[in-house]
Amino acid sequence: MAIIGGGAAGLSAALVLSRARRSVLVVDAGAPRNGPAAHMHGYLSRDGMAPAELLKVGRAEVRHYGGDILDATVDGLTEDRTGFEVTLTGGLRRTARRVLVTTGLRDELPDITGLRQRWARDVLHCPYCHGHEVRDRQLGVLGGSPGAVRYAQIVRQWTHDLVYFTPPGTLTAAERTQLTARAIGVVEGAVEQLLVNDDRLRGVRLAGGRVVPRDALFVPPTFVPNNHLLTGLGCAVDDDGWVTTDPTGRTSVPGVWAAGNVVDPRAQVITAAGAASAAAIALNADLVGEDVRSAVDAYQHTS
Repeated sequence: MAIIGGGAAGLSAALVLSRARRSVLVVDAGAPRNGPAAHMHGYLSRDGMAPAELLKVGRAEVRHYGGDILDATVDGLTEDRTGFEVTLTGGLRRTARRVLVTTGLRDELPDITGLRQRWARDVLHCPYCHGHEVRDRQLGVLGGSPGAVRYAQIVRQWTHDLVYFTPPGTLTAAERTQLTARAIGVVEGAVEQLLVNDDRLRGVRLAGGRVVPRDALFVPPTFVPNNHLLTGLGCAVDDDGWVTTDPTGRTSVPGVWAAGNVVDPRAQVITAAGAASAAAIALNADLVGEDVRSAVDAYQHTS
């Protein structure tokens, strides 16, 4: 059994499968999406834990039950007569009867000076993950993208001082009324730069030089799934390019499952871990079915 991706989703599945006495290999490239964040929130019993610490504990638990974890990058995934062949950087190959892909997604951010450097510090994307930590401060939302006004209305839950930055001419009359009704300030103009002093965000500079003081900025990024291994196998995708799965994480390709942000952009850490746990249970049941068929064939052949 090969699990590609060793974040919360991959390790959660590996824990279930290794406890089910399956031979499990986790391959992880060591670049978790939430790596830049100092703390992880919303994970029951682990709230405030550093993401790296969660992975360290998770790896130890998987290894305790006999799971194997390999620090490497998967360059290729192909089907063979026994299942799948996983090709790693450097040419090493491993085979597996089933594959679970938990490679997550990457955040594509607007090209604004200083924004990438503050990502997951005081430039944030998930109010449920980070809103409490910046509550009642001067917050901003970078708007202009589809759904950004609704996103700003959610961020408003955490502060009475919120500014919505948007390019001119992008707001409808209804959206402007909604923002005004909840005392969300509207600043129309092109955001040019984030101003940082003493390693803290201090403000947002617009083209023309106007500076709006802010303590934190929420940015809805573009989510891009790391699903090239899945699409390379021919897994079906929806109209937006996301690989589709059934409720257990099974893809359209027999023997291939996927869980976490690679198929669900809205999954938080705890959600991704739960989905992968469910996928692992379904995977084991699928393997048991194959084991039964093989045993029956062998029994009938010898009787």
